[in-house]
Amino acid sequence: MPALIRRALAEESDTPGYPLTAGTPALRAAITGWLTRTTGASGDFGVLPTIGSKELVAWLPTLLGVGPGDIVVIPSVCYPTYEVGALLAGATVVRSDSLTAVGPSPRVKLIWVNSPSNPTGRVLPAEHLRKVVDWARERGAVVASDECYLALGWETHPVSVLSDAVTAGDYTGVLSVHSLSKRSNLAGYRAGFLGGDPALIAGLLAVRKHAGMILPAPVQAAMVAALGDETHVVEQRERYRARRDTLRTALTKAGFEITNSEAGLYLWASRGEECWQTVDWLAERGILAAPGAFYGPAAAQHVRIALTATDERVAAAVTRLI
Repeated sequence: MPALIRRALAEESDTPGYPLTAGTPALRAAITGWLTRTTGASGDFGVLPTIGSKELVAWLPTLLGVGPGDIVVIPSVCYPTYEVGALLAGATVVRSDSLTAVGPSPRVKLIWVNSPSNPTGRVLPAEHLRKVVDWARERGAVVASDECYLALGWETHPVSVLSDAVTAGDYTGVLSVHSLSKRSNLAGYRAGFLGGDPALIAGLLAVRKHAGMILPAPVQAAMVAALGDETHVVEQRERYRARRDTLRTALTKAGFEITNSEAGLYLWASRGEECWQTVDWLAERGILAAPGAFYGPAAAQHVRIALTATDERVAAAVTRLI
């Protein structure tokens, strides 16, 4: 944990009053500045802090008023909480590889994209994101782009949905979801935020105030420190890069094929067999991986291998693979 972030948290610990759901002026300015610098956004967008990004993913359909009879589109291979959030709202889930069955239906209310992807590490180009936004606007749907791994591009440069190459400064119906869990190692702080359509964000703020979805004041101060510093981000990236290079080489030598994985915190690996066989093979060597079946039917022959273990544990896994 970077010292400047821990220091900011400690210095704000004596805050007995209720924090602002909208975030302090300093936090809103920090989020706006970071999004402008990082995404290349040139238009006027709203911002909103969230209690990490997972709660936002799980509750966004409900907060947007999505409900029974509505459709939420999720990636064909994806983080399970997109589906869970839609089911909590009572909506119907359609995976993106089945969109031809949806057609021009006005029932589509929310479309999730995730680039860089968890679990695959796939990065969507600006052209693809632009088509998704256009498709959604034809149906009056919201596009929510989960960009938690945006700072972790290895073989390509990830593009935000807020980029001028995608939305040209028009954020109508568009939300960009971010987290400091990966960029700044703040998973334990539950520090996330949104940027995008000011009208949508104003509506979310109004509901979240009453739902008690408020980020603690010390965490808000820690976020300001994190968003204003890039030195710790560079150091964190280099840790992940070294682990990635070592693990990728060892997995390839052990007969795995690595697909996508051009960004993010995971290697998307396959031995050309049912994923549970691969999980067993790795477990026999004392290595834990997530089965692709967790992420959708199309991932049945893959496992997700994370770069988040300590250097010592990664080195131990490498010796067991080779």
